[in-house]
Parts: sequence; structure tokens; C-alpha cells
Amino acid sequence: MAATIRLVDGLVLFLFILIVVKTGADQEILKLQKPRLIKCKFDKIYQLGDSLSDTGNCFRERLCGSNSVCSRPPYGMNFFHKPTGRCSNGMLIIDFIALESGLPLLNPYKLQSANFRHGANFAVAGATALPNEILANKKIVNSALTNSSLSVQLDWMSSHFHTTCSPDCPEKLNKSLFLVGEIGGNEFIYGLSQGKTMDESRRMVPQVVQTIIHGVKRVIGFGTTRIVVPGNFPIGCHPIFLTKFMSNNSTAYDEYHCLKGLNNFAIYYNHHLQQAIDELKKHYPNITLIYGDYYNAFLWLLQNAVTLGKCSKISFVFPIFKVKLLHINGEAKIVIYIYELS
Repeated sequence: MAATIRLVDGLVLFLFILIVVKTGADQEILKLQKPRLIKCKFDKIYQLGDSLSDTGNCFRERLCGSNSVCSRPPYGMNFFHKPTGRCSNGMLIIDFIALESGLPLLNPYKLQSANFRHGANFAVAGATALPNEILANKKIVNSALTNSSLSVQLDWMSSHFHTTCSPDCPEKLNKSLFLVGEIGGNEFIYGLSQGKTMDESRRMVPQVVQTIIHGVKRVIGFGTTRIVVPGNFPIGCHPIFLTKFMSNNSTAYDEYHCLKGLNNFAIYYNHHLQQAIDELKKHYPNITLIYGDYYNAFLWLLQNAVTLGKCSKISFVFPIFKVKLLHINGEAKIVIYIYELS
């Protein structure tokens, strides 16, 4: 399969080619013709997070799976041709990161019969950074009906490493990439949906951020040296939240018809997360710890949507992924671009 993109300058064409390789027992492996992260030499990838990266764990939890719309059509229809537990009609960011690294797609941890030789995905749709007990004390209910918060996912990861790499984990994980998130956005959405004010949500930010930082420390403790901690998207631009928090006040929207209040909250949250990451880096100078700037990547796509193309009524929409490692003011930043062309 191939898709062609006209880039912003209107002259350069970028070609993305996906190859489907048949292996034994009629299994298919997806490979890119020219993986652009191959020089990083990742041999494994491990993912913690929520619906932005879940490849089938919620799907396999009784309550979460039965409650999730992602477990039934039309999810998965345009690429996998069936629901896989991904909250997408195609692939997710983590799928493209794996392919761009020359690795197979990550299997969900809950699929115990799966091959985890190249990593594992512990993310669960609807998951929060804070445990459900803490949310309950704040009178917030996890409406996705999953208890698989960040600490639970880290416990799964610990058990996984105990059986797969202990006691040599530092040596066996030294070429691995770990993604801690995105996670920590759902508790705010649940809270706001259940009547919490924006001020109450802002007061929760330090606790959520510190929970994520504690999770990063646990990941470092497993022996890894390369970690990406993504921030949140401009959630005020997401159709589901535009619908849920619709306003009759025109001043509530920006020039892209995104809700300014939600986007300002995401900026506030991301700022606190970045500050905490910067502080953590001082204590771990030998660890490559990078903030994943999902907010500005999404915003760039929105701002350049007309130039990049738009979805038509053709039934097949192919998602395109682009990753850049930028150095801004001496800091390494991963910027991920995702867009769709029919």
C-alpha cells in the first residue's frame, strides 16, 4: 500500500510504502520499505498508556471490553478490517513508531499467547495515571470501567520482566525504547464530565504529574536508558470533547473552532509535566529522557490541514505518520506528525 503527501512547500512529495510479508501459518508481518528510526537500533519497545496506545488490552478485560466502543465496528474497519481493541479506524502512534523502528507491531500484554520478543504493550483504553481509589476519594468515577491505572500497568511490566529478563534486565533492555504515556488525561475528562470545575482540575495536575514521574522512576529501575514521556493533545480540538462540552458562547472557541478552555488546560498540564521531566533529568544524567510534544504536533497538522489534504468520501483512509527528532535550545524533542489522506 502507498500514499503520497504533498508537503507544506507544495513541491516535495513524500512516499510511504507498507509491505505485508507472509510468514508461516499464514501470519502477516507489516514492514516499512525504509524505516526512518532504524538508526536508533531499538530491539524492543514497551508502551504504557491509555486509549491513544492500547492495542488490545481493554479489549481483553471483561468490564472494559464489554463497555468500550473500540471493541466493535466501525473501529478497525479501514486497516485491520476488524476490531482489534485499537480506538482507531487504522493504526496508532505506537504502531507507526514500531514500524519506523523496523519492528513488528506490539502485542497487548493481555494476549498471553503472543510473541513478546520485540516488546509489549501494557496500555489500557480508559486508564488513568491516578489509581481508582484516589479518584474515588475525589468523587471521580472511571467511566471506562477499568482498574488498570499506571501503577497496575507497571506491576504487569515488573512481572513480565521477572519472567523474561531477570536478573539481566539492564543488559537486555539497553537497546529498548519505553513510552510512559500518553497517560494522565482521562482523570481530567472524567472529572470535568462529572461536574468538576476547571479550577478543581488544575489543582489535580501536580498529583497526576508526580504519579507519572514516579512511574518513570520505576521504569528506570527496570534498567532502561531511553524513555519518551508524551504530553497531552489539544483536547479542545477533539470532536468527542467538542460535542461533550459544546458551548453557545462563540468566544469559547478559537480560530480553528477548538475550545480554548480545554486547550489552555492541556497547555497548563503539559507545562507542569515538562518541568517535572526537566527536573528528573538532573538526577539521571545518563538516561535519555525526552518529552513527546503531541500538543504542537497535532496543532501543526490542524494549522496545515488544507495544504496536507483532507478526507474525502472514499471509504479507505490511510493514516500517515512522521517522526522528527529536533534539538531546540539544546534540548532533544521528539515531534510526531499524524495525518490522514484518502
